[in-house]
Amino acid sequence: MLPVSSREKERVFLGITRCLGRRRVAMLLLVSLALLVFIWGSFTVTKETTSPTFRPTDSIHFDSIDIVSHRSTVCRYRVNSTLGHPCDKFSPPPPPPSGGRRIGPRPCPVCYISAAQARASIPCSSSASPVLHNLTYFIDENPVKTESHGGSDFGGYPSLKQRNDSFDIRESMTVHCGFVKGNRPGFKTGFDIDEADLMKLKDSHEVIVASAIFGNYDIIQQPQNVSEAARKNVPFYMFIDEETEMYFKNSSFLDSNMRIGLWRIIVVRNIPYTDARRNGKVPKLLLHRLLPNVRYSIWIDGKLQLVVDPYQVLERFLWKQNASFAISRHYRRFDVFEEAEANKAAGKYDNSSIDYQIEFYKKEGLSPYSKDKLPITSDVPEGCVIIREHIPITNLFSCLWFNEVDRFTARDQLSFSSVRDKMMAKVDWSINMFLDCERRNFVIQAYHKDLLDQMPPPAAPVARQPPTFAS
Repeated sequence: MLPVSSREKERVFLGITRCLGRRRVAMLLLVSLALLVFIWGSFTVTKETTSPTFRPTDSIHFDSIDIVSHRSTVCRYRVNSTLGHPCDKFSPPPPPPSGGRRIGPRPCPVCYISAAQARASIPCSSSASPVLHNLTYFIDENPVKTESHGGSDFGGYPSLKQRNDSFDIRESMTVHCGFVKGNRPGFKTGFDIDEADLMKLKDSHEVIVASAIFGNYDIIQQPQNVSEAARKNVPFYMFIDEETEMYFKNSSFLDSNMRIGLWRIIVVRNIPYTDARRNGKVPKLLLHRLLPNVRYSIWIDGKLQLVVDPYQVLERFLWKQNASFAISRHYRRFDVFEEAEANKAAGKYDNSSIDYQIEFYKKEGLSPYSKDKLPITSDVPEGCVIIREHIPITNLFSCLWFNEVDRFTARDQLSFSSVRDKMMAKVDWSINMFLDCERRNFVIQAYHKDLLDQMPPPAAPVARQPPTFAS
């Protein structure tokens, strides 16, 4: 008799088959699970390596991305790139040889990445503000002059002790910074702005461009080569007084929306000073007070025309340099004492006031510029363009610079280095002072209106008759 019957053989066969089937199912399940893990891991790696937030270079292109609403994805973290920058190998041509007829200031070539690349390079996080983290401002409804020299009802009358204390940089500070008569800059403080415009100035923006014309002193210049992204996201604010407003209206420049081309016109009333140029220092140096919710600003004087996209300017002079404040140095003068003498010779300001200011700074330790001050490259800026990030330390610098302009002469080139050096002695912070020829690359300078009015009109073209030939 066989040890097992045919029925028992079937049972064994079925058991083996079922066992093999279950193993196959288990193997299939394991393989499927492994594939899912592999696919998920690949997707995660791809997402991290292609995301613009973590990209290692500044040269990725983006199209039609709204910076304000997608700020978390359209920006870069402040990390050192190991791949370099597209402009690292660029070097400007050498200056023209000396001798012969002196060549005046000229623009020089500047390397910019594309506007789209520059826009994608907006840092996600703000620059560090060394030591200072909280900055507030004095309010005084009835400012009283307690010392014989300096100050105004608009800027207050800080004593010399208060002035000196303002250079002792601490984590929390309160300083004079214009607009002392009210809680809101631009509202019953002098330099007053209509309520609708004040509300507009409170809007949040990554980047703005600002300028001013007071006393009908300049002819408004329209920016050129501005990208569509900048036209959409970057406001252009032009501050003017009522005299200039009247000229714009009579000339039919101003439309019903208070715009002239790209410029949004902001009319200022109850201007604090009789000197139009001094009034222009208010938006120039105190822009962070008028626009409290802006990250980056480009200031250009009213006589200048911007001819490079704002994102490219910021990327070249701030973001690429890891700087929070940038200004060009004077094309020829590096020394404050020489600048003072040049101002006196040109009749820029009352000579005795200039002498008083320079003597004051000399007693505080101001010395002529020399190579011993390197890496500081100049003590004299060409102050018609200011590029900055609005953080506490740069806001403090702007306030203290304005206070010097309010206390002494309106020639801000004379006070710049004194404020800068006092701050740099206290904190690890510096200013990017780039070449003046680089500034002339992205702005074109026009004549002031009074000089244009004195110039003779251009000669009418001479109609030339075609030559006749004798038959």
